[in-house]
Amino acid sequence: MYDNRNIAALLDEHAIRRARHPAIIEDGRVLNYAELAPLVRRTARLLGQLNISQGDIVGVCLKDSADHLVVMFALARLGAVILPLDWRWSGPEKQRIARFFGVKRVIVEPGDDIAEIQCDAMDDAWHGAVAQQEPACPCANGGDQPLVLSLSSGTTGRPKGPMLSHRQFIARLMIQWVTLGFSQHDRYLSATPLYFGGGRSFTLGSLFSGGTVIMFPPPYEPEQLVTAVAELAPTTMLLVPTLLRRLLALPDTGAPLLGGLKRLLSTGAVLHPDERAEVMARLHPEFINYYGSTEGGGITVLLPEHQGSAAASVGEPVFATEVAVVDGDAHAVAAGEPGLVRYRGPAVAESFHLDPEASEEAFRDGWFYPGDIGKLDSDGRLYLVGRAKDVIIRAGVNIYPGEIEQVLIAHPSVRDAAVVAWPSPMMGEEIAAYVVTDSDVDLTDLEAHCRAQLASYKIPRRIFTLTELPKSPLGKVLKADLAAQLPALDGD
Repeated sequence: MYDNRNIAALLDEHAIRRARHPAIIEDGRVLNYAELAPLVRRTARLLGQLNISQGDIVGVCLKDSADHLVVMFALARLGAVILPLDWRWSGPEKQRIARFFGVKRVIVEPGDDIAEIQCDAMDDAWHGAVAQQEPACPCANGGDQPLVLSLSSGTTGRPKGPMLSHRQFIARLMIQWVTLGFSQHDRYLSATPLYFGGGRSFTLGSLFSGGTVIMFPPPYEPEQLVTAVAELAPTTMLLVPTLLRRLLALPDTGAPLLGGLKRLLSTGAVLHPDERAEVMARLHPEFINYYGSTEGGGITVLLPEHQGSAAASVGEPVFATEVAVVDGDAHAVAAGEPGLVRYRGPAVAESFHLDPEASEEAFRDGWFYPGDIGKLDSDGRLYLVGRAKDVIIRAGVNIYPGEIEQVLIAHPSVRDAAVVAWPSPMMGEEIAAYVVTDSDVDLTDLEAHCRAQLASYKIPRRIFTLTELPKSPLGKVLKADLAAQLPALDGD
């Protein structure tokens, strides 16, 4: 079975059965599988000469390139553990993460360095040394051996990340094949940073499958991406919601801007139903929204055929993954009732590396609890209500921000909305709402809109207007930043 294999071993097989098939296309250069497989073996030999061996954690702090992909497969071949580091981070951020996880060395861009950490620059000398190596290097065992340690929290505070094995990573690729329809015939446009879990997984998975990866690294303008899709003829692409919104800001041509694709995917943050409809109408009709996490990989999938009320969900569970909604005692709640989301399956990690306390809280009895509040409908589709830590407790009553946000966004003048807790001496917490509007809107009218659809205790104490909501590069609203802007409530 392939789930017992090292992910790098498949490149050797592709070099035989698909020798001339393009593996990586970068700036007009085509690297086929007959060239890629020995390049990975030569790179693995050089890494071995740098005293990297099975089980060693090695940081990869590179820009998005074919070289980046080669290094990851080479480390996998040696049985080393890949620790992705974002090359955009500051020096202290890189040093802190590298130290915490105990890296042996870090592969960096020419001219880059991390204080007090052993670094190896991928410069001309590196490439020359690779070329001198023999194209023979034994492939380490895969299966349950560790493969990648992916950060699931920021670079401030205590770092947190799960360690994924080859078997778990391949299980994630199985989801790509069975649920998303990937195959060896795909041409995947790698337009999302390889540091991001989705960008890395889809790109490596395309090569594991024997498909073609076309490198198109950010930054780029939306118009350049549209041109690339037309000229490079990819079949599949993953974009974060932030970039989808930038594409929607382009002039309407009367035809889908990314119509040449077979499928367009998005992950990282949930799109509002109206945004999703606009993406399907203006960018590509075969649009798939993928709800997942660093710890669990893909969890549910919202397919184009999910319409009507289902469009407000994050879709149905992916292949071989069980999703449940439970109360605080881990008992299943009735369909339509909110509770803690949990899931399990062969692609889900088992713990956070070097963090038993956080592991005990999030990984329980074989299930992973991501901290989301959600509800399941009678057909098993999942609807997200909010984050457990974002629940507003007003006079002892739990209020879920997501429910209020959906009502606000349904107003014709509101383009985006976020709801946060507002500390209150009288009520414990009050409700504060932030909205982005497309036109001048009477806040009294907006409040009346809420009163028509929500119980009185769910009406925001105040609605603030912004030109844009603060968001992460993946498009997630930074609610802590919004909460920090709130004035103090002296009394009610």
